[in-house]
Amino acid sequence: MQISQSVLISIYIITLQLTITTSHYSSPSPPAAPFSESPNKPTSPPAAEWLSAHATYSSSSDDTRDAVGGACGYGDALRDGYGTSAASLSETLFVHGQICGACFELRCFEEDVPFDRRWCVSGRSIVVTATNFCAPNYGFDAESDDGHCNPPKQHFVVPVEAYEKIAIWKGGNMPVEYRRIKCTREGRMRFTVTGSGIFNSVLISNVAGIGDIVGVKVKGSKTGWISMGRNWGQNWHVNALLQNQPLSFEVTSSDGVTITSYNVAPKNWTFGQTFEGKQFES
Repeated sequence: MQISQSVLISIYIITLQLTITTSHYSSPSPPAAPFSESPNKPTSPPAAEWLSAHATYSSSSDDTRDAVGGACGYGDALRDGYGTSAASLSETLFVHGQICGACFELRCFEEDVPFDRRWCVSGRSIVVTATNFCAPNYGFDAESDDGHCNPPKQHFVVPVEAYEKIAIWKGGNMPVEYRRIKCTREGRMRFTVTGSGIFNSVLISNVAGIGDIVGVKVKGSKTGWISMGRNWGQNWHVNALLQNQPLSFEVTSSDGVTITSYNVAPKNWTFGQTFEGKQFES
């Protein structure tokens, strides 16, 4: 069957109209980013949200010093700058020591209905540093007072001096809210070098910024950069001959920021000495 020229023209006009209508209602393509602007420009992270946990207190300064010298290896809290802000964290929060050095803000959870609000100090909060591990007690149920550090409990043990700023000590096992915050430190980051022979161990303390460290490298004047392994807490180690040469350190925090401190230790450094390097921004 032969189609007349007038019919073909009519079909073309109808098709053209449909095409124009469809284009009118389609979503326009986004404009291209200027050549000087990255399309993947990062945005500022939101403020950390408050999470639920519980807190108890250690009753004496001796308990605090013993605790701090434990799973993170910081030693005496007062000497190393943590003072009465030192805290032991339950297994769920401690993450095998990776959290050592991180800072948390705590406040009494006044809206916990089963809890007697009279034990809360309203409108107050404290800042504590993760310095030790609160070991679980599997002989007790996690819901009991003696099992408060058992998984999956999120629990903080803080010095009584800090506890009493947000609660009455008779409150005992207290519901709290917590959030991660940046650490503010006085002075510079510290490197305490211990070991023997080719075994070198470095304790990194007084860390500002996000507080916890995920990577460390060391360099002597006769070596390249050597990655160190986490021994325990914030103790990092490497087997290398580093004596009789100045030492530099590259430290990376858990938020991805890297600080490089050159010639932290002089050529004649010895085991047992502590040196200071650059500091993260608070």
